[in-house]
Amino acid sequence: MNLNRFCYLLLVLAAIASLLTPHPVPAWLLLVNVLTLAIYGGDKLAARRAWRRVPESTLLVFGVLGGWPGAIVGQQLFRHKTQKQPFKTYFFISVVLSLAAMAAAYAFYPVNAWHLSAVLPYPQGGSILC
Repeated sequence: MNLNRFCYLLLVLAAIASLLTPHPVPAWLLLVNVLTLAIYGGDKLAARRAWRRVPESTLLVFGVLGGWPGAIVGQQLFRHKTQKQPFKTYFFISVVLSLAAMAAAYAFYPVNAWHLSAVLPYPQGGSILC
């Protein structure tokens, strides 16, 4: 399997797993940050060993989807992608886009709506409407 496809497969599995938890948004943020950190580490290892690399666009997508804190930690921990100027600019833009999307989601949707129990029915037949 192509490394890039494998990264996106992990991202899809993280999304599905987070939806199955009682608190999907925090679970998503935790999973995407851990994955992003691991991908930065894997890309650094690939760079040192002259293996196939993770495309920069994939690293940026993971950051935009909420993994930018993990990306920052990965950049500092592995000393990876800290000097490459075009990437630094694109990374900054991805962080701004991610923060803007989170702010918009928070502004337009109540926090309780991010919790699946806000729309799932009670076992007695009633439903929770927060």
